[in-house]
Amino acid sequence: MRLFSARGRRTSGRFSMGTLRAAAILGGFFTLTVPLMPVQAALLRVSPRGARQFPNWYHRQVCRLLGVRLHIEGEISPDRPVLVVANHTSWLDIPVLSAVAPLSFVAKKDVARWPFVSTLAKLQRTVFVDRERRSAVGETTNEMTARLAAGDAVVLFAEGTSSDGNRVLPFKTSLFAAAKPPARAGERPSAQAGSDVVVQTLSLVYTRLHGVPINRAARPLVGWYGDMEMQSHAWALLKAGPLDVSIRIGAPIPLEAFADRKDLARRSEDEIRRNVVQILRSYPRDAEIAVTRPAGGFAAASASGGRSVFR
Repeated sequence: MRLFSARGRRTSGRFSMGTLRAAAILGGFFTLTVPLMPVQAALLRVSPRGARQFPNWYHRQVCRLLGVRLHIEGEISPDRPVLVVANHTSWLDIPVLSAVAPLSFVAKKDVARWPFVSTLAKLQRTVFVDRERRSAVGETTNEMTARLAAGDAVVLFAEGTSSDGNRVLPFKTSLFAAAKPPARAGERPSAQAGSDVVVQTLSLVYTRLHGVPINRAARPLVGWYGDMEMQSHAWALLKAGPLDVSIRIGAPIPLEAFADRKDLARRSEDEIRRNVVQILRSYPRDAEIAVTRPAGGFAAASASGGRSVFR
């Protein structure tokens, strides 16, 4: 009975510490965020440059508050408009990527209806996409073209949804239509978004929790996908402890170097898939890894002497 009681007390203590941690982070988040929302709203009206830069500073503070440590290889080009193509694991990707560089995002229209989150997304100048209406592609294309012409860096989550973090889902070529629409008669392809636009891949993997490597079974603690409920998932993740995330940014490639949206999707997917495998297996960036894109299911990827991490 004494042993049982001791174990019970230890379990209760761990639970209490996790709950206190989550409550403290949540309180700190709202204390930081609410007073700064009018600041960003004002910047949107009077200083476009400030409105791009301020969320980057803000999200670095959010990551510190959450205990998220960023390990970044490469950088987003600071002096050119950039289409950033990224894999997507969790709602946590938004503050993490926003802490890397001044970025805005392409999101499904449903996000514009989420309480509080929609306000934050709009303040960060999110481009909302209505995937149910084909006619909306033209509107999105115009908005993305305008953003890129203004020198913005815009993030596209090319899988179209989030995953458990153990794999990269097949990229949806339709999502690239706004960035790389078919050329109209007599128009050069590069004229649609500006010949100075570059594409950079961004590969993101959550690697450690409390300094301990996250294994395949534990990775869904961070991944938010399927029918997971956001509030309960966020609360569990806040209770869990500090995280390490590895981010690998690819070299800039001119948008006009891609033949069409399918070429852009294919080459970006291959690079991100290879980087994710390397990070998951702690391989160096130049390690030779054969990656096979899936025909419809999950990917199969192999490294010399190893098993598939996507099986």
